[in-house]
Amino acid sequence: MTLAMAPPLPVKSRRIPWLLLIPAVLVALSMLIPVVYLFLRAFQADVDQALALVFRSRNLDLLFNTLKLAAGVLAVATFLALPLAWIVTRVRLVGQGFWTTLAIVPLAIPGYVMAYSLLSIGGHYGFMSRVFGISMSNIQGYWGAVWALALYTFPYLFLNIRSALQGLDASLEESAQSLGYGRFDIATKIVIPQILPALMAGFLVIGLYVLGDFGAVALMRYDAFSYAIYNQYAGAYDRIYAAWLSLMLLALALAFVLIDVLLVRRRLSSVGSSSGRQVSKVSLGRYWLIAGPYMAFVYLASIALPAAMLLYWMLQVPVEAGLLTRVSMTFLNSAGAALPAALLAATLAIPICYLSVRYPSRLTALIERSTYIGYSLPPLTLALAMVFFALQTAFFFYQTLGLLIVAWTMATLVLAMGPIRSAIMQARPNIEEASYSLGYSGLQTFRFVLFPRLRRGTVAGIVLVFLFCMKELPITFLLSPTGFSTLAVSVFSRTAEGQMAEAAPFAVAILLFSSLSVGMMLRQEKSQ
Repeated sequence: MTLAMAPPLPVKSRRIPWLLLIPAVLVALSMLIPVVYLFLRAFQADVDQALALVFRSRNLDLLFNTLKLAAGVLAVATFLALPLAWIVTRVRLVGQGFWTTLAIVPLAIPGYVMAYSLLSIGGHYGFMSRVFGISMSNIQGYWGAVWALALYTFPYLFLNIRSALQGLDASLEESAQSLGYGRFDIATKIVIPQILPALMAGFLVIGLYVLGDFGAVALMRYDAFSYAIYNQYAGAYDRIYAAWLSLMLLALALAFVLIDVLLVRRRLSSVGSSSGRQVSKVSLGRYWLIAGPYMAFVYLASIALPAAMLLYWMLQVPVEAGLLTRVSMTFLNSAGAALPAALLAATLAIPICYLSVRYPSRLTALIERSTYIGYSLPPLTLALAMVFFALQTAFFFYQTLGLLIVAWTMATLVLAMGPIRSAIMQARPNIEEASYSLGYSGLQTFRFVLFPRLRRGTVAGIVLVFLFCMKELPITFLLSPTGFSTLAVSVFSRTAEGQMAEAAPFAVAILLFSSLSVGMMLRQEKSQ
């Protein structure tokens, strides 16, 4: 839920500072590099070869598998998030804040760590076999990927639905009750249409994440686009086909965004929340026989299960003198690359946000929108494009830490822009006008007057990007230099080889560190 604020006053009487405009334009142009190089690489094939690659029967199978995976994850995530959001907002609960917090906690468990937990259960050397002597097959393939991704992503949907339910006007439902409508009719005809925009927004976020996910899909051995792209690049060395697959995945992601724009923004533009009073909470009575086990299942599957598997495998870790040193060095590797990316993203975000807020125009709006390219590109597609760019244009940049940092920055620039843009909008324009009246230039005003007021937003942007990069897997897996390992890559590579005990310390380190992102989210939640 965001606080309403007055629109920022544009500074039309001043010319756009060139020292801010030039880096902003360069950032916008750089965002086109991945897309351009994907097209250049793909069209290195002649017409006949390109047609043969595009119309391979396997591509249709990959499309069906990817859409099937997205549909499955959305269905399971809705099953996990929708009833839970209704319970924590509409039912009288003891410790309501506690249950809400538990629903957000799974965001601290990345999809590949969730996949690691599910893979730990079955198999000849799995938890059930070694502890209880129960033989069961591994949880993998389609349903393994669906549950691993759904258990990680359902909090995004939960937060959207919860916010929408809290914003509904009680008078709408009370009027329906006075007209004789029952609870089911009110839910289907009043509540669901009102929360549908929030539901679709959550669907878009989860759908795009599923399209770009690599870790859980690869560990579960499910043949979706992302897994096929990696296999073509790393295994078959057919990089032209990998480029075509990347373009197909990009087209699929754009189709998801287009559907959201056409369906939600046009057809549902009149549906929204009201400023009226909230709906009073109810007592479930005998329905707790259903709601209680349901809540227990959600929390046990999304929190207790991965925690128990990590604890179990930690107890199986061989005692080695250098283990703590290896985990610590890997953590420092991750942080040493993530921090420069976070600082660079925040540095580049400041001039873009300042120009878009204080100097609104078609040019500044275009610059701002271009930053969404890096975030909307599926991570594996972005990484592959940067590989092509380095090999064709800047070979000295290939297999360097700098290339990884640049790719991370491109993927996360939008994350840094959010809090920085909000900070600029909250800063009073009349203070800057006073600075101009005293003879300060636009650059001097930005440096001495505005920038000190952006510290909180800048720090928040840096932290968001830093946390994202610490957990990021697909871009890191393709672009990290030889011999350079991060926590995410360490978990993935060991799990892929069945080394569950060896992967556990690195997974625990990710889990502990990821809790910071959840802590920040909860802190923001309480401050609103």
